[in-house]
This record gives sequence, structure tokens and C-alpha cells, in this order.
Amino acid sequence: MAMRNYRWCAAIVAALLLTGCGGSGDGGNGKAVALSKEQVRETLPDGEAMPGWKESARPTAVEMDKLYRSQACPIKGNAGCENSRFFGASTFQHDDNAATVTFLIIAYDTEQAAHAAYGVLWDGYYGKRAGQKAKAFEIGSIGDERDARFSTAAFLGEPGAVTQTRVGTVLLWTETAATDKGGIDEEAVRDLATVLAERARQAQDGDAPSAGLDG
Repeated sequence: MAMRNYRWCAAIVAALLLTGCGGSGDGGNGKAVALSKEQVRETLPDGEAMPGWKESARPTAVEMDKLYRSQACPIKGNAGCENSRFFGASTFQHDDNAATVTFLIIAYDTEQAAHAAYGVLWDGYYGKRAGQKAKAFEIGSIGDERDARFSTAAFLGEPGAVTQTRVGTVLLWTETAATDKGGIDEEAVRDLATVLAERARQAQDGDAPSAGLDG
């Protein structure tokens, strides 16, 4: 499970990097605003936000099109990508425990569109990313909606986890895996999801995302 997830995440990031990133726009003040492409990129954690982790693929955001809908919403009809604006990703690895994490984000036109897509994408795809024997676990009261699953059911007991969170107009994911048994745990996954959700909240409040892991 860990290697399969990592290859899928790496393929997404590689595709995003082909087009680079850029663009700008006014974020506005208040909650539940539609983010610009630059705000989506800034929401993704960077090296400064991830002490102890090595950046494998820099934060990148792209305008949603047919290609990226097929990657962000890989279910029939690309369901869940309706009214989506931008898609982004960044990836990190941790040499000490052979762990990897990929952060993903889809930005929508409205909070209603993000809410409508939430269950479609969790039930139809992302909720299965940690494996069939993965179990739900609590990640706290982050975001407006949240789910998480954790598994140690790979061939050698390698752990893997997926989280999905909605913060206003965006859906967020962390996909975490380790090649070593015990390389990640629920607490670490919870911390990563919290950082991403807090950065999204900061962006929607019109602030520069600055949340990060404790060093």
C-alpha cells in the first residue's frame, strides 16, 4: 500500500510541475472565499513549514482542466470536480523514518460546491487510499468537515494514512506512508492535517499562510 500510494502521488506532482505555477488575485477578507491560484499554492506547506522534512516536490498550483480533473477526481465522470477552480500538491520525505507525505488541495467556486464534493470524493475514492483494512480515527475539530483512515495492513505492516478536510471553499488531503513499520503514527498524521487546514483557514481570512509543524 505504501509504495502504491507514493507512486500515485509522485505521478500527480510530476504532472503538476510540467506546467509550473503562478497567477495572482485578491483573496479578500472573511471566510469561505474562493481562493486564487497563488493563494492555493501558498496554502500548501513549504520547506519552512516542515522542519525535519525534505521537500521532494515544491508547492504547485494549476488551473483545473480536463487533465487535472482526471487526476484530482479519478472516478466516473470526474465527479467531485464540478465548479472546481484550481488543483495543487506538494510532497515531502523524512529520512529519519522513511516517511513520505503528499499534500493535495482542490479549490472551488463556492463553499456549497466544496461541501457537495466532499462526500463524493471521500466515499468514491480518497477514503479508500489507505487500503481496504484501514480504520477511521479522529483528527480533532479541524476544518468544517474532516475524515481520516489509518492502516498497518500492508505486506510488512508498513503504515499508511489518508485525511480529508474541508475548509470553506477548499478540500484538502494528506496522504502519508512509510516503508518502515512504525514510521508514522496517528499523532503525526493528525499534526500534518492540522497544519494544512490551518494554512487554508489563514488564506481564506486574507492572511499569508504561515502555520507549520513545531521544530
